[in-house]
Amino acid sequence: MSLYRGVDEGKLSADEKIVILAIVCLVATLVFAIIIIKNIPVLSGDRKVPHEGKWGIYVYDLETEKTELIYSSANRISRIRLNNAGDRLVFYQQIGNSSECVVEGSPINLCEEICSIRVDGDGFKRLTDNDQWDLVPCWSDDDSQIAFLSFRETLDIFMMDADGGNIREVYDSGFHDSDLHYSNGKIAFTRNSQIWIMNEDGTNPVQVTDPPRAGEWGSAVLPFGDYDPNLSPDGSRIVFERLVDDETTHGNYNFYIINVDGSEETALTDNGYTQGLPVWSHSGEQIVYLLGAIGNEPKYDIAIMNSDGSENRNITPEYFPADFLCHDPIFSGDDAAIFFIGEWYSD
Repeated sequence: MSLYRGVDEGKLSADEKIVILAIVCLVATLVFAIIIIKNIPVLSGDRKVPHEGKWGIYVYDLETEKTELIYSSANRISRIRLNNAGDRLVFYQQIGNSSECVVEGSPINLCEEICSIRVDGDGFKRLTDNDQWDLVPCWSDDDSQIAFLSFRETLDIFMMDADGGNIREVYDSGFHDSDLHYSNGKIAFTRNSQIWIMNEDGTNPVQVTDPPRAGEWGSAVLPFGDYDPNLSPDGSRIVFERLVDDETTHGNYNFYIINVDGSEETALTDNGYTQGLPVWSHSGEQIVYLLGAIGNEPKYDIAIMNSDGSENRNITPEYFPADFLCHDPIFSGDDAAIFFIGEWYSD
């Protein structure tokens, strides 16, 4: 005879009803407990930042808010870029840790070399091995080539095969060229604190932006001007940051978008934070960037906005420790996660 049949027939005593009610409550409690236990890894256990070396390449899942460590090093890692296949990252890293690597009075570090690694953390490769300062790598459209900067007599643009072979100079403006991005057969870069664009073989360099006070030094660490161009997925537009004020040491910047022909320059922000390194999502709908500071308050957080500047927000999880600094955020191939460089400042 089922319990429900007994109840329907009115044959249970008051004590039996109390026992049945207690059993029902116990079962409900157990079910609830199981649900809680199953979710503990998401709610607490997985919401930790893995920590090995001082520097690391991390991936942050935008839905689950889980952070995983891909690669760790005691030495500085900079400027990750994801290939178009979505399975390999390129970056530059300090290989040695000797004071002989650093040029006195300059940010140049001769031990920084171009490296790559698979997004699962396997397959680390050192691609350059020389006495030059190699930095800011980015992939060609077919992933067969890597463009990068190298300091020889000046900071110039070079190209190499994806395995590190066939290194050759592509462009030398006679000035320091910087801040590369490679897309749709074009390379966008910074020259004289202005945004330029050229063909991937170094031909037909064209100035895109003409910012006020370009190249003029103030109190910030960089002169007034435009920096860190990033081409949209279809290659039609460029997002970049502009130094608009030097009230703080690291400068106050706003983001802009412009067509590659120099038309329709549009401001995306007007807050003047210390912010930069904007990168498009693969859908072209969003832009992720580094929020370095607000006024004199350091942040080193990850922020996202729509490509028209709307819904601008800090997405850095609250569980990130105060001494864990974020650098160089980029989208994963499916835009569901953010790759970034993490620095444990206190190490």
